[in-house]
Amino acid sequence: MSIVPDPSFVWLVGPSGSGKTTWAEAHFRDVEIVSSDHLRSIVGSGPNDLEASPAAFDVLERIARARLERGLMTVVDTLGFDDALRGRLAEAAARSGVEPIAVIFDTPPETCRQRNQARDRSVPVKVLRRQFKRFAAVAAGLEESGWPTMAPDTITVLSEPIADVMSTQDTTSDPPRGGLEFHLHISALQRLESPADLIDVFAAAEESGFSGLSVMDHLIQIPQVGPAWDDVADPYITLAQAASVTDVLRLGVLVSNVTLRPAAVLAKMIATLDHLSGGRMDCGLGAGWFAAEQTERGIEFPADRKRLDLLEDTIGALRRFWGPGGKPFEGRVLHIADSGMYPRPVQARIPIIVGGGGERRTLKIVAEHADGCNLRTGPDLDHKLEVLAAHCADAGRNLEDLLVTVLDVTLTGSSRDHVATLVERHRGNRSSRDFRSRTSAGTIEEQVIRYGTLRDSGVDRVYVSLIDLDGPEPVRRFGEVIEAFEG
Repeated sequence: MSIVPDPSFVWLVGPSGSGKTTWAEAHFRDVEIVSSDHLRSIVGSGPNDLEASPAAFDVLERIARARLERGLMTVVDTLGFDDALRGRLAEAAARSGVEPIAVIFDTPPETCRQRNQARDRSVPVKVLRRQFKRFAAVAAGLEESGWPTMAPDTITVLSEPIADVMSTQDTTSDPPRGGLEFHLHISALQRLESPADLIDVFAAAEESGFSGLSVMDHLIQIPQVGPAWDDVADPYITLAQAASVTDVLRLGVLVSNVTLRPAAVLAKMIATLDHLSGGRMDCGLGAGWFAAEQTERGIEFPADRKRLDLLEDTIGALRRFWGPGGKPFEGRVLHIADSGMYPRPVQARIPIIVGGGGERRTLKIVAEHADGCNLRTGPDLDHKLEVLAAHCADAGRNLEDLLVTVLDVTLTGSSRDHVATLVERHRGNRSSRDFRSRTSAGTIEEQVIRYGTLRDSGVDRVYVSLIDLDGPEPVRRFGEVIEAFEG
């Protein structure tokens, strides 16, 4: 199997009847193929109107150049013999960082002749003979010049990040299984029209194989997700509803800002929800970052150092509140005279997961006090885990002792066409290439590959934020990704 990254500049080379058009239509979306025959039909009387060729190739170059400059998949379907045109388009592709690939259709001449004879209007024999000679010269020249080439064997078109991963993996191996769990993360409610829709999402998550459900803790919508006037529900009230309509999903907040909820209040809410859910609560904590949502609403937003001190103290205080007795707690900034609280949680130890990637203090707090961390997926993930591992060693722990979780904003389609449709629907003002990169947009097959890579890097749990969460269907579709990791 050959891998074609999306986007790529795909230059087809072959004589008439070699199968270029049929192959392109079988592997690429219609909008990605720029065909000289098709354009002759537009600027002339039909695909065989050779007098229209100059105008058709002028339009072809304009379209192909525009697509390449915007970083879009571009497949040029001509004979492929125009080296000057290929060079100009390759320069446009290089400026946008689009990989060039020449696909060489070395089809037996007799097959080309038979296909040519079956056409309504065949290419003259002498012309076809000249094409065979020109093809041989062009193909040899491409190989000698070092241009990336491939044969039209079975190919898979994969988004750029996935193609990079696959280039270093055994593509014949079976899909990954086991070792990774998925939690559905809900960060926006505006596309869910009623409480019934939200309950349907909860049910779909449980039915589709998600191991848990999380919501975020903000007073207003965060800029990364939507405008400030979007609906943002209280997370703990939302989880209470989820606890009442689900049976096995673990429940948690990703993450609670310790400057918004005093430790004693937070301890009470989580312990109560642990009872209501039958012992299914996780505790996500963070130092907070969105100053405006607090200061503009009369809530203090301390300096970084004090917030991190409070984060560290809150972990210790929660342990004390959830433990036996009512012993005092003395921290850096938090002083509690009586930690008595009832009822205590059902779980002997509610997992505490700290969100944030600060290398000097936050990850140190994780290593010394927490049960797990929550990081963002991205190119620095391996580095963050290396830093965390070093802090764990200093604290006398192993990284394997911690639950490593990541938040992943994603968009999953059933096919490349479906992914493209979803991207156009949700990308806003971003380019489709940038949007797909930032949101991990891809097909089910691509997502399986990508999450397998995350698992292999040491991730135990993925909090999946579905951009197109407007009901149960996107949840069920993602269930096909989860299936690859079951067993």
